[in-house]
Amino acid sequence: MPLKSSLVAVSVAVVVAGLVTALKDRAAIQDMLGLGHPTEAPQLMLMGRISGPDGPAKQPATDMQSIAEQIQAAAGGQTTPNAQPQGDAATPQSDAVAQAQQQQPQQPAAQRPAATSSSAQPAAPKVDESALRYFASRGDKARLQAEISRLQALYPNWVPPADPLAIPQSGDKQLEAMWQLYSEGRYAELRKSIADRQGAEAGWQPPADLLDRLDVAEARARLVNASDLKQYTTVVQIGAATPSLLTCADIDVLWRVAEAFARTDRTQRAQDAYTYILKACTNPQERLATMQKASGLLPYAPMQVLLGLERPDGNGGREFDSIRNDLARNFVAAGNANPDLAVSPDYLTLVQRLAETQGLASDNLLLGWYHLRRENYADAEKWFRAARTKEDSASASQGLALALIAEKKEQEAEDVMYKWRGDSKDATATYLAATANLMALQPPANIPEEVLSRIATEIIAQKYVPTAQQFGWYARSLNQPQTAARWFETALRWKPDDEPSAYGLVITREQLNDHRGVAEVQRLWAGRSARIAQLGETSALTPQVRAPLPGPGQAPQLQQVQPQQVQAPQAQTYQPQVIAEPAPVVAAAAPAERPMPRQAEPIQQASRPAPATRGARQIRGCSTTVDARLLDPQSALNRGWCLMDLNRPMEAVEAFEAALASPTRKVREDAAYGQSLAYLRAGLSNNAAVAATKAPQTRQRAAELQVSILADRALAAFTAKRYREALVYLDQRAQLQQERIDLMVLRGYSYMNLQMYGDAERIFNAAAAVGSKDGYRGLADLKDATHPEGKQ
Repeated sequence: MPLKSSLVAVSVAVVVAGLVTALKDRAAIQDMLGLGHPTEAPQLMLMGRISGPDGPAKQPATDMQSIAEQIQAAAGGQTTPNAQPQGDAATPQSDAVAQAQQQQPQQPAAQRPAATSSSAQPAAPKVDESALRYFASRGDKARLQAEISRLQALYPNWVPPADPLAIPQSGDKQLEAMWQLYSEGRYAELRKSIADRQGAEAGWQPPADLLDRLDVAEARARLVNASDLKQYTTVVQIGAATPSLLTCADIDVLWRVAEAFARTDRTQRAQDAYTYILKACTNPQERLATMQKASGLLPYAPMQVLLGLERPDGNGGREFDSIRNDLARNFVAAGNANPDLAVSPDYLTLVQRLAETQGLASDNLLLGWYHLRRENYADAEKWFRAARTKEDSASASQGLALALIAEKKEQEAEDVMYKWRGDSKDATATYLAATANLMALQPPANIPEEVLSRIATEIIAQKYVPTAQQFGWYARSLNQPQTAARWFETALRWKPDDEPSAYGLVITREQLNDHRGVAEVQRLWAGRSARIAQLGETSALTPQVRAPLPGPGQAPQLQQVQPQQVQAPQAQTYQPQVIAEPAPVVAAAAPAERPMPRQAEPIQQASRPAPATRGARQIRGCSTTVDARLLDPQSALNRGWCLMDLNRPMEAVEAFEAALASPTRKVREDAAYGQSLAYLRAGLSNNAAVAATKAPQTRQRAAELQVSILADRALAAFTAKRYREALVYLDQRAQLQQERIDLMVLRGYSYMNLQMYGDAERIFNAAAAVGSKDGYRGLADLKDATHPEGKQ
């Protein structure tokens, strides 16, 4: 017990020393916290009342060891009523204390002028020492030292008595009872007791020290209550009115004021409050807790300032090392919320090390989201995959799916998110975005039947328009116009103003020769969509065709494509007619559409620019014979696209040539692009390559044309039986775009004609694996070529 009591005494002495320092520099504290300078005097502090200005330096404290010995000798049998909570040394006061406290403390003898016979020495202020005897009689060395420090701060010339037990007891039992109420925190009862006595005893006044202590205690209670109720403006107001609360002795009040600043968007003031704590307060546990509280309230930059106040821990480390990992995690999380925040690489490295060594999926998720927000998709994918390996969760799957969508891996993204699609609104939005991107792939993906079925079920349940619309375009790519029309109609029921779905429906109905249905769509969209209104100016869509798969030594020919079921898609089909399909949906929490032209192929024209608005006197359509050279460049450009719609590419070449004379760069660019497409449709790939150079093209269009030209040259080389040259063109095209099924089979036949049977079998097997009938036919032809004796 003696050892424990000594430790308590030392701790209280340290706290009181901090109070004294804070008291003497209260103006600096108020400046730091932005609370302003109070105008009333005297000033209050938690431990007591300052009755005058700061005096000279205080005298050295009495030898505590001798006092402690006296206390221990007398402790045990004596009791007195006043116990003070929270280290606050309540002092029973006599009636004379209030009068004594109004006097200014004397200067030390060394600083006073020499006494003369005509000058009288001012009387020393009377100091109420009754609390010293009370604490000594209780054997409470910690409170005894706190009271001595308090009195030394109030009266710098006061010298503590050598024997606190010799101080006479106060004879005012009612006042002692009041101090007892104060020590028990029964402030309302204390107020009533004071009022009752004043009513019963005319002229009686309570000690000023008691009133000051009571005011501060009630202010603290109001501040804590306001903080608990999240009334942060009130917290700041009470702190400003009671600066004596803002000391290291009551760290909880400082924490609450700092939080109030942060919650009311006064970040700099909150930073100042935490800075004051780290500069003035020395308790290691309280300093550590201060950093933990600040990290939950302050942004990244102010936290770096506070970390600059970190001190060595005396063991070769730093005092905040125990929370360094959590701080790094918080900082990386802040970077996830703000993609513009540059988090120090040291924190990223630390979290990476934690992810690799501690096995927490949450660390992997932090790194995954951090890289995803900065479009580092490969790194994001790596960390999200690691998180799913440790713990498959909705967050890990959602992050991985978003990274996969950005990397053009939509099919895997759909598979990853399907399990978690209903976990939250964000998870549902991510899954729907994955389905829309998957269905919008160009060329269309080979999607298994069960995947198509589950996507369709979810889209209908969610009434998600973008994927419903993409189902329509997907069905058209498989030559299923009836199915496509139903999907477009469904999308329009869910979103009647969806113009891309309306356009898909009108061109599909025209393909089905549903003239009444076409007229109805045009009527509904009159004045809202130029391309729907102008649909009747072109001839009906031509039948869907694609390049057939050639046999050994045969040149490809065109043939009708057989219908396929959307639920079990087979080989991709290619269309000669212009189809302005919507582009893939960009993955986000709320998916959105972004227009992008489809890629040009030898027999599949890319989406052309929308024709300019025509004047009232302009000739409708392009069925009449007109010399394009007599038209202005914009009209010639429009005529060129119209002729392409009518599948009259050579006439379109002349119209585009006339449009190349335009002084407008955009018109020249579109004219060169259109002329290249016209030459490609006519089978003149060399001319197409020349036309593409007549005006600068965007990177996307240049890539489209290059892909188309290489495919056309490969087909021409195969027709001329230059099989090695065909393979060279196919290899060049494969570097720019994934190979279509028909070109894959063309490659297989090139290998077979070069007697490279192993390569041919590999290619035909790959084509057959996705349900291509031409792949199966290639395998049969290969068998006939390698085993002619088995041919019937």
